[in-house]
Amino acid sequence: MSGSGFGTLFRVSTFGESHGPALGAVVEGCPSGVSLTEADLQSDLDRRRPGQSRFTTQRREADQVRILSGVFEGVTTGTPIGLLIENTDQRSRDYSKIKDLFRPGHADYPYWKKYGVRDYRGGGRASARETAMRVAAGGVARKLLSQSGVMIRGALTGIGPEFIDRDQWDWAQVAENPFFTPDAGAVARFAALMEEIGTAGDSIGATLEVVASGVPAGLGEPIFDRLDADLAKAMMSINAVKGVEIGDGMASGTMRGSAMADEMIPAGTQDAAGRADAEFLSNHAGGVLGGLSTGQEILVRMAVKPTSSIRIPRRTIDRHGAPAEVVTHGRHDPCVGIRAVPIAEGMMALVLADHLLMQRRFDGR
Repeated sequence: MSGSGFGTLFRVSTFGESHGPALGAVVEGCPSGVSLTEADLQSDLDRRRPGQSRFTTQRREADQVRILSGVFEGVTTGTPIGLLIENTDQRSRDYSKIKDLFRPGHADYPYWKKYGVRDYRGGGRASARETAMRVAAGGVARKLLSQSGVMIRGALTGIGPEFIDRDQWDWAQVAENPFFTPDAGAVARFAALMEEIGTAGDSIGATLEVVASGVPAGLGEPIFDRLDADLAKAMMSINAVKGVEIGDGMASGTMRGSAMADEMIPAGTQDAAGRADAEFLSNHAGGVLGGLSTGQEILVRMAVKPTSSIRIPRRTIDRHGAPAEVVTHGRHDPCVGIRAVPIAEGMMALVLADHLLMQRRFDGR
C-alpha cells in the first residue's frame, strides 16, 4: 500500500491496523537537539484516547506511546524517530457477522475493489484507530514548532444541527468538557443530542476548527505547494473529514471584495531583514494569501461525517453481489468528530513543521 507517508522535509510514515498487534510511525527530518520525551507525546494521545466518556467508543486502549529510536538523553539526534503504540483491547469477534458485507458509508467496498483483500476487523487500515500515530507524530512536530513560538489549538464547534455561541468562546473551556468545545453553554445541548443519537443506535456528524498562532509570515511555496493546499490535503486525509475551509472558506463566494480583503495598517516594526511588518484589521483569508502565511492566525475549519458503523439496518450487498442488510454491533463512536480535535491539531502541526523546515532551507539556515 502506497500513500502511507506525508510531508517533504519533515516526513511521517505510519503503519498498523485497528485490530493488529500495534500501530507505528517513523518521523524523518526532525532536527537534532529538540527536547523530546514520551510524556511530551502522551498528553495529546490521552485527549484522543477512546473510552473516556459515554459519548465515545468504549474500546479501552491506553494508547501508551514508546519512542524506539531517534532520541538520546531527552533530545532528538537527527535520525529517524520510531514510535509505537500497542493495541491491547481488540474484539475482532464483533465483526465476524459483517466479514462478507459492506457497510454503507464505510471504506469496506472500495478497499475490497482495489485490493481484493479486506481486513474486516474494525475496518483495518481504514479505521480511525490509525490516527493515533498522526497524533503521536504531530506531538514531535509541536515540540519543533514550540521553539519558534508557534501554538496550535483546536475546538469542536458543532454536533449535527447544534452549534456553539461564538460570543461565548473561551479556550479554557476546551479542556473542561468531553466535547472539546469552547462554549460551556453548549455542553448540555451536545450531551442531550448525543443521548438521543445513542438511544436510536444512529450516529451524527460534527464541525471543528483548528487555529495556529505565532506562525511567521512567508511560510509556504507558490502554486502547487501552497500552505493552504497542504493544510487542506492534511485535513482531508483524516478519516471521515468531508469538507475543509481556510478562513471564511465557502462563505467567500457570497462576499464582495471590499468585505473580503483584509486591510492593513503599519505595525511600526520590521523583521530581521528590515522589511516592514503589517497589522491586519481582519482575517477573512485565514492567515494565508497566495499560498503563503501572512503572520496572522491560521484558521482551518472542517466537517466530519457521521460514523458508518450503526445499529440501524441499512441495505447493502455481500461480496458475491447479492442484496443484503447490515447492522453493525460492537464499540463505535456515535460522533467520531469529538475525538478528531487532537487529530486535526496534529495534522496542522505536521504541515507547519514541514513548511518551517522548507523556509529555513530557503533562507540558507
